[in-house]
Amino acid sequence: MTATTADVWLPFPAEEIDGLPEGLNYLFWDGEPDYPGDPADCAYYVVPYLKGPEIAVRPLASMSAVRVVQTLSAGIDHVEPGLALLHSGVRLCNAKGVHEASTAELTLALILASLRGLPGFVHGQDKEEWRSGFYPSLADKSVLIVGYGSIGSAIEDRLAPFECARVARVARSARTTARGPVQTLDDLPALLPEADVVILSTPLNPSTQGLVGVDFLAAMPDGALLVNVARGPVVDTKALLTELESGRLRAALDVTDPEPLPAGHPLWHAPNVLITPHVGGSTSAFEPRAKRLLAAQLTRFAAGEPVSNVVTTTG
Repeated sequence: MTATTADVWLPFPAEEIDGLPEGLNYLFWDGEPDYPGDPADCAYYVVPYLKGPEIAVRPLASMSAVRVVQTLSAGIDHVEPGLALLHSGVRLCNAKGVHEASTAELTLALILASLRGLPGFVHGQDKEEWRSGFYPSLADKSVLIVGYGSIGSAIEDRLAPFECARVARVARSARTTARGPVQTLDDLPALLPEADVVILSTPLNPSTQGLVGVDFLAAMPDGALLVNVARGPVVDTKALLTELESGRLRAALDVTDPEPLPAGHPLWHAPNVLITPHVGGSTSAFEPRAKRLLAAQLTRFAAGEPVSNVVTTTG
């Protein structure tokens, strides 16, 4: 099979994506029970967005000719369980460049809403209560970003006007950026006690699952705010609940473990927590950026050029 005769499975109708190259056979599939064609003929598979790991992985075992699996999310953990079903040499690509703006916006919204007490004002409005007083400001706070990839960098871009005392950065590998040094996870014990706001924007992998546990949380100073826009299992929910219920820490969570958070779970009504339902990337900014990414990726694919955003290649 050559790229010019390849089937491409898209979660958008092809006519809605400007700039797609000619010569590819575009099929629309967004997770419906019936496939749009034979999975064995699919060479480029774009995973349906926000449809869960079961749907994402379902066709992989039958995709004997697939060469690229493309997610429309920054994370790939929902696809990773199915990689063992693929033949060697399949490139798994993520959606770097699609979610940075939306996720960074929500991160700032969560920080500001939590610090400035907006949930309490909403409850006060419901009860017709005028809840005036002094509340914390983001200005003069020390912020720690754990997970300094493209989303972490976009978050710092948006923190810049808020007069933070400092921003520290942590990633898998140490490096230097235009804004300052990036340190490693090994440096967290020294950084956490100085952080008023800790932002989690790291991918979920074996090194980050359960990263925020008893010791991590205990190292945060009294009154600090934990913001999770990464993945729920990065945080030990039981350990976080203990800190929230004691009143020592606050949290703003776009992701939880378990997720969706079931009715009756104690996290819903824990003190000092703000929860949003995993909507970091679900904004009007998603579709145009996703479609531009797909057009660019498929143009490279059709021309026989390397695709971008390769996270791993099956072996």
